[in-house]
Parts: sequence; C-alpha cells; structure tokens
Amino acid sequence: MKGPVCYTLPMTIPELTTHLRGGLIVSCQALPGEPLFGADIMARLAVAAEAGGSVGIRANSPVDIAAIRAVTHLPIIGLWKVEVPGFEVYITPTAVEANAVSEAGADIIALDATRRPHPDGTAADAIQAARTVTGKPVLADISTYDEALAAQDAGAQFISTTMSGYTPYSPQSDAPDLDLVRRLASVLTVPLIAEGRISTPEQARAALDVGAWAVVVGGAITRPQQIAARFARALKTP
Repeated sequence: MKGPVCYTLPMTIPELTTHLRGGLIVSCQALPGEPLFGADIMARLAVAAEAGGSVGIRANSPVDIAAIRAVTHLPIIGLWKVEVPGFEVYITPTAVEANAVSEAGADIIALDATRRPHPDGTAADAIQAARTVTGKPVLADISTYDEALAAQDAGAQFISTTMSGYTPYSPQSDAPDLDLVRRLASVLTVPLIAEGRISTPEQARAALDVGAWAVVVGGAITRPQQIAARFARALKTP
C-alpha cells in the first residue's frame, strides 16, 4: 500500500515545518458509533489522503495511529480523545495520553490548550508535560487569540485553531474562523495551522491566503455521512 517515499521519519522540527508548509493535512478520525469507525478503515483513509496529495495526517487514539503509521510515511499529528470526569478538555488531556500517542508513532502531539482547567493543571502545564514525556513537538489546539499566545509562550511548537467554536467563549459559527487565523498569523512566531469547519477547497485556500502555514480538513473529506447530509439538505432546499 505504500507509495514512493521522498522523505524519512522522524523529521526534525525544521523539517516538519518545511514539509507541512502550504499543504493539506487530512484528519482521519471516526468515533465509536460512526459508520467508518475502526483502525483498518482509518489506515485506508490515510493511504487515500496521501494518494490525493496530503502532506500529513491527523489521527485519534494509539490504535488508529499505529495502523496509519504502518501504511504511510506521512507525518502524523496524533491525539487521544479521552473523557476525564470533572473536566471539559478531552483532546490528549494528560501526559499519559500524550506518551501513548507518541509510542504509537505520532510525530507531533496535539492537545487541548484552551484556558479551561486541565486534569494536570493548566494548558501550559499540559504542553510542558507532553514535551518532557515524549520529546516530540506539541501542537496546541486553541479557541482564541489569547490562548494561542499563551500556548506559544508555554512552548508549543505549532498552534492550531481547532477549538474555535467549540468553547462557549469563542465565536459560534458554521464557517471557519478566518479572522482568528488572520490575527494570529501576524503575531505568532511558530507555524499556525488552520482547522475547524473548513468544508470546501475555496475555504482551505482562503485560510492559506490570510496567513495559515497549513490547513487541516476532516469531515469534509473523511466523514461520508456528513458529506451525504450536505447533499441531501441541498436537494431538499426549495
């Protein structure tokens, strides 16, 4: 299933940064109860994404990451969605999940870096713990301008707008938060990844045009039930 490889892993942070620049990262995720749930299916989606020109994969859970690592040489942004009683954060909430994601084969560790309480303290504590435990770069999933600056100060090597619209204090919209991308692109010194509700190639292009380093697209590519629902709604519209 593997195609020609023109790069080798693991990459250094400068190599990862250069490799991802201007590219599409495909989020291959499915949760229990969804039609495509299963590590084998996620691995096949990752192969398809690479064949289509993706420069990286975002994946959830050690089992999915390991399956994807076995079939592609693309860099993997790994996370583990785990619910912790008493806390709202669930994207790689502690260093335990960060270490498991790293050992499964992730090249970059993604975690929730919102201002909400974390099981091990603050977002800054989570970033520092993940870096220490894994020795790998951390991508901070943020929802606001201030969270992004705080995550950068805490040592995150990549910032993503993943959580905009998913915290009650961030803008609620069906469209990607391109204003946040634009504002952050002018001040951050680490690569900024645009993610969240990017549904069309035109929106992905717009994210790059306002300053994103790279773009993550998930459901619009890898969740066929969402794609089918958009078509169905359009056909029902008078």
